[in-house]
Amino acid sequence: MFVARQAILDRQQRLYAYELLFRGDGNHNEFDGTESGTATKQVISHTLLSAGLEDILAGKKGFLNFDYRLLADAMHLNFPKQSIVIELLESVKPSKDLVALCCTIRDQGYTLALDDFVWSPEYEPLTLLASVIKVDIRATPPEEQKRLVDKFKLRGLKMLAEKVETHEEFAHARDLGFDYFQGYFFARPLVVRGHDISANKTTCLRLLREIYKPDPDFQKIAKLIRQDVALSYKLLRYVNSAAMARRETTESLERALVILGETGIRRWAALATLPALATNKPGELSTMSLVRARFCEQMALRSGFASASNDAFLVGLFSLLDALVDRPIGEALQELRLPPAIADVLLGKDSAPQPLLRLHELIRSYEDGNWSRVETLTQECHLPNGAVREGYLEAASWAGEITQGR
Repeated sequence: MFVARQAILDRQQRLYAYELLFRGDGNHNEFDGTESGTATKQVISHTLLSAGLEDILAGKKGFLNFDYRLLADAMHLNFPKQSIVIELLESVKPSKDLVALCCTIRDQGYTLALDDFVWSPEYEPLTLLASVIKVDIRATPPEEQKRLVDKFKLRGLKMLAEKVETHEEFAHARDLGFDYFQGYFFARPLVVRGHDISANKTTCLRLLREIYKPDPDFQKIAKLIRQDVALSYKLLRYVNSAAMARRETTESLERALVILGETGIRRWAALATLPALATNKPGELSTMSLVRARFCEQMALRSGFASASNDAFLVGLFSLLDALVDRPIGEALQELRLPPAIADVLLGKDSAPQPLLRLHELIRSYEDGNWSRVETLTQECHLPNGAVREGYLEAASWAGEITQGR
């Protein structure tokens, strides 16, 4: 069983909700209602409920796809009404029974959304019950998008643009009046010509570049940290935290660096600089980076690549570096000067270590809901049954704790 999540952002690119993608067996690459009712109920009960809805949603709403059978079986009652949005799949055909069912669900306090909406008179009764309408902007002509937004926003419905893959598409959809946006536009770099990286990002990049030198200069590292009060604070707080289990309090940056050691410093610096690199970016970008880092690290340990677990962590963490600093990935990596093994993976070079390449592809395939590829890579990485699902849920929970604790 697999569960992945895709971010839904608002007009200010703040995280509004996640759409949850799930599948119960290896026979179907998407949840389309073709699975038996029993299998589908098992997916929901075991994968979503036992995994902990709060952990994977991190306090946000969850959009879930429902077909007629799930609605008729009242499977939505397994979820808190304030936590989910019930998406009616485009494959669900309007009928009197469906409309009556949706009336009951709305009266129970649940929110309804229409997925991949294409206007037709027969859908009018459902539009009167729904609160959100999702429009595939790649399959819907711009003039029709505008007509739908103008028509339904007058009724008070929220409009969600899905399949938004570029900043240009996001800007266009926002200008049309869409309220929410789904897609990986926020995870792609937006290169602004004629502007340099802000001072805090420059300091972070210099720090990371120094730390990843074969023979790092700890005095220079301490000097760079001193230049940024936030980094100084984070370093001392980290060393003196309960997680370090130290009796004595450390007030010296130099002493803190000695305590952490070379590997510990690299791990701390990667986490501490991430928020600064994501300045003026959606917070979900940082969260995605942390989820990827933790997932790749844990999968390396589970698959027998323990010696590469730290590199796997950094591969995941810096996999969105181009979007974080708004530079092509090649330029960003050249600025950072990461170890060749990590840089080669992020550049997709054939010379990159194959275990790291597979783990990098595994997390990206999981996020995309490419379940057939996930299964292939799971086997190639010699991962035990359930390891990928458990690893992703644990990584999402861990990333939530990190971001909320900042």
